[in-house]
Formats: sequence, C-alpha cells, structure tokens
Amino acid sequence: MATKRDYYEVLSVPRNASKDEIKSAYRKLALKYHPDRNKSSEAEEKFKEISEAYAVLSDQEKRKRYDTYGHVGTEEVFRGSEDNFAEIFKDMGFGGVGDIFEQIFGRMGGGGGRNRNDPFGFSSRNNDRRIRGRDLLYEVDMTLEDVLKGHKQEIQIPSIENCTTCSGSGAAPGTSAKKCVTCNGQGQTRRVYNQNQFSTFISLETCNTCHGEGRVIEKPCHTCKGNGKINKTNTVDIDIPPGIEDGTTLRLSGKGEHVQGGVNGDLLIRIHVLPHNLFKVLDEGDLICNYEVFFTDMILGIEARVPTLDGMEKLKIPACTKANSVFKIKGKGLPRYGRYGRGDQYVKVEVKLPDKINDKQKNLLKDLAKEFKK
Repeated sequence: MATKRDYYEVLSVPRNASKDEIKSAYRKLALKYHPDRNKSSEAEEKFKEISEAYAVLSDQEKRKRYDTYGHVGTEEVFRGSEDNFAEIFKDMGFGGVGDIFEQIFGRMGGGGGRNRNDPFGFSSRNNDRRIRGRDLLYEVDMTLEDVLKGHKQEIQIPSIENCTTCSGSGAAPGTSAKKCVTCNGQGQTRRVYNQNQFSTFISLETCNTCHGEGRVIEKPCHTCKGNGKINKTNTVDIDIPPGIEDGTTLRLSGKGEHVQGGVNGDLLIRIHVLPHNLFKVLDEGDLICNYEVFFTDMILGIEARVPTLDGMEKLKIPACTKANSVFKIKGKGLPRYGRYGRGDQYVKVEVKLPDKINDKQKNLLKDLAKEFKK
C-alpha cells in the first residue's frame, strides 16, 4: 500500500503557511490539474491528492490534528469542507462542488450513505441503472472583448420526451396497446426442436409480431407514429465567466440530453478565443500589442495614446527610446481566470519611418547626422 505524501509537500507550502497561502497554492494546482484543462493520465489522481491536502490544511481543527498526529488524525478528510471548496471553485469559475467532483470521480448519488471518509463520493461510481442522456458538446467562439466582460448566450439542446398526445403509450388517443397474442406478452417465442428420447432443445427468439415489445399497437399515435417519444429542444442559458482561456471546456451538470424518466447528460462548453487584429494573449491574462512611433518621436520622446481593450490609454515614451522596447500598462490585460485581478498589457514600440522624404528633409537629416558624429 502506497504511503501518503505529506500534505504540505503536496501543496508545496511551508508548514507555517497562512490560510491564504494554502488557498492560493491549491487554486493554482487545481487549475493545473482540472480535467477539462489537463487531459494527461495523471491529472485525476493529482486532483484527488491536492483536494485531500486542501480539505485538511484549510480547516483549522483538521490541520491541528494533522500537525499533531499525521495522517492518522485525519480520518474524516472531507467532512465539513464543502464551504471551503464551494468558495474556491466559485472564484475559479468552474461551478459548484458537485460539478467539479462529479466529472472526475463519477456521479454522486444512488441510495445509502456515503463512506464517512468519502462524503464527496470519491470512492464509488454511481449505481443508477436508469437510462442516461448523452453528454453534448457545444463550441463557443469568443472575441477578446467577450473574454474581458464574460459572455452570456442561449443555446438549444435536443431532448427526448414522452409524447404529450398519447402520454407516452404510443397508441392513438382513446385506444390502448394490446397484449401480443403470439408471444402472450412475453416479447419472446419458444421453439422446441431436435427432441428425442435423450434431449430437448429450446430456442428463445424475439417475437416477430411485436418485435420484442410484448404488446401490439393497432392504431398508432399520429404525433409520435407509435414510438411514444418525441424529439424536442430545450433552451439553456450559458454564462461564461470573464477571463476564460482558449481551449477551456466547461461542464454543466445535467444540462445535456434530456431523457424523460432517466438521468440527464452533461453539457460541455468548449471555448475558442478568436484571434484579435491588435492584441496577442500571453500567460496569466497578459496582452501584448505592437505600436508604431514616428522615428523623431522616439528620439525626442512623446506622450502617446495607445489602444487597450478598455479604450485609448496614455503611455509616456521617453526620449531616445530604442526600437522594439516594451512598456507595461498595469491592469489593462484580461481578467485572470480563476484568480482575482487582471493581467497587464505590454506595448512593443516599433519604428515608423516616412515612405519618402523631400530635398529639404534630406538636407536637414544630413545636418543632423553631422551633429551626431561630432
């Protein structure tokens, strides 16, 4: 049996780390190993490990017992930690506690109590045998302006529901399905053959009359054609948080294909951030853009007005600035996804030269060149 690693080592924090330091460390690791962002084979186990460490170290009493007794003092790892996880997952924009843990450890539910060491259902998969709707993937294109402010959208999701005309029976109103006389409602017929004094062979076959249903609809419902089910679409409102990163997949639990009498599938929202004509996205919500400055302004210095996602912003470019110098405008990048605050915007200064010069300008430049060479 593998030995558990030290919880402080798991989160890479010192033993005297503050609660905020522990929270920050867990947030960073949770973003790294979240299954919608990390598809590696080790991500699930890493997420379990860091979540267990955070459940203990984020709780004052559990942490005290752990510091005193080690792992033997943390039998009920997750009990009472729901609020801590709910707060941090809300900040990260990944949904509730159930949304995060269901997609990694399987759906929670199915009668009976949970293991007292496993209140979030980590150790078992759902035993619900009902029909489950399909998980549906919906791809959303977003501009950087959408990423800055967040994005709301209505989408149409297919569903399968009981026909309202026949209430799901498949028979026309005023009629009902009848028991199949061929199979006596069993859906199967028996054929006995090769019978002799030593053996009898019996074959069970699907009834050809009712096709295994055990009942026959003599007058099918005109709406569903005797199927009892109809295809519909449901409107789902999606609310994509600011700062979402390209390639991120959000999971909306129970918002996928709807199957009446069954379990709804999940809706996966995959984000595509479209290229911008001015800005390029860097890490941690930072942006960079190129900005041309006339060569004389780079020599003399200028207070420029440069574009940001919030509009034009003043930027002081000092005298004798070299080509390709980079300046920072603090807090004018994108919101940092799963964290507080915004990234910064970097401005790379490029030299703008005239397309052509006249004789007077040429002579002035020659005089200037002579001055610089003195």
